[in-house]
Amino acid sequence: MIRLNDLQLVLLSAAAQRDDGSLLPPPEHLADQSARIRRAIPPLIKQELVEEISTDDPAKSWREEDEDRFALVITNAGRARIGVEEGDAKPSSPASEPKTSKIDEVLSLLRRTEGASLNELTAATGWLPHTTRAALTGLRKKGHAIDRRTVEEVSRYFLCVDAAV
Repeated sequence: MIRLNDLQLVLLSAAAQRDDGSLLPPPEHLADQSARIRRAIPPLIKQELVEEISTDDPAKSWREEDEDRFALVITNAGRARIGVEEGDAKPSSPASEPKTSKIDEVLSLLRRTEGASLNELTAATGWLPHTTRAALTGLRKKGHAIDRRTVEEVSRYFLCVDAAV
């Protein structure tokens, strides 16, 4: 099992949050990185973390063969790899009270005066540490200034509110 890079973790996390599990289109902050994304996908297929399915939607298409288009969807193995079970990332029902997204929870924890440790972030989201770090990277790429400081020998993350998008 190879180690996934931040881009691969972000792609899998985004796919796990979609109802159809589609890897594409990429999150908005990655839209201009198509070459990097194309290089990141083959290892995900090889490890069976994503699989190809037929699609008619050009936005979800990752490759074409003759007149057929193929999309990529996250597999159960892919969900397990990022610490998300089938159905975890999907809302329970549209009629239910709106829930705070996990990213909103992360931002809320980072805004506290004491910030948040990696353990606190993983406990709040249910994500594995590498998925949580990938989410922090994604937030940074979206323009959020996240500072890491060591407090009492523990790394704590803080959101610099003035610099946030």
